[in-house]
Amino acid sequence: MTALYCFAGILLALCILYILALRCRRGHKTLAALQGWSYAHRGLHGNGVPENSMEAFRLALEGGYGIELDVHLMKDGQLAVIHDPSLKRTAGADVLIEDLTAEDLPKYPLEGTQEQIPLFSDVLALYDGKAPIIVELKAERGNHAALAEAVCNLLGDYKGVYCLESFDPRVVHWLRKNRRCLCRGQLAENFLNNKKSKLPMFLKFVLTHQLENFLVFPDFVAYKFADRKNLGVWLARNIWGVQGVTWTVTSQADYDVAVAEGWIPIFEGFRP
Repeated sequence: MTALYCFAGILLALCILYILALRCRRGHKTLAALQGWSYAHRGLHGNGVPENSMEAFRLALEGGYGIELDVHLMKDGQLAVIHDPSLKRTAGADVLIEDLTAEDLPKYPLEGTQEQIPLFSDVLALYDGKAPIIVELKAERGNHAALAEAVCNLLGDYKGVYCLESFDPRVVHWLRKNRRCLCRGQLAENFLNNKKSKLPMFLKFVLTHQLENFLVFPDFVAYKFADRKNLGVWLARNIWGVQGVTWTVTSQADYDVAVAEGWIPIFEGFRP
């Protein structure tokens, strides 16, 4: 009987520690301004309009949508808006964006069009506070601190509504330590089912179940729509009251479900 009580006590302690590890920050004032919007994933692209292009962002703005975009730090300290570190998929060139400068960008047109890889500053000038922006920070080669600082410095005078997010907890932790006033989010999915992920199994488990939250203390969790029924995410949203953002919603039916469940939706492939 004593052994059973000990086991029950250990199990209870582990459950409490698990819940405590999921803690988040609640009530950031930016969240209210982010809610009620739909966010075009990498802009309103498709039908010949490249993702993360100025045209995709213009179309999203004209359609009354916010945007989600991806930012990389180039070797000259400038910030490029593109998803992959390699330009092979988007521009047909086997080079890395971190090895380029702003002057190099016109050499790599997007998807065979006249559109080129935008600078983050150009997108900010286009939006100019007219609609909110979800900024994903793409850390590469251990540049998480330099990337986060460069993004924050550029956004220092920006008057529009925005939030910052990253898959890399080191980025979100840097934001917590150095820019506590900014709205920050932890991106995640079920990494345990992602065979392409090269993360160690331990990190896959931690990130899948949001166990890094106590270190990064996010204002929101941004979770893959198909994976959203995750215990850690459910507990973070229902016990700690954190806002959920979900990606990528690809149909009106899924969009309606996401909104009904209280998620901020990031969509692609249709217009909600």
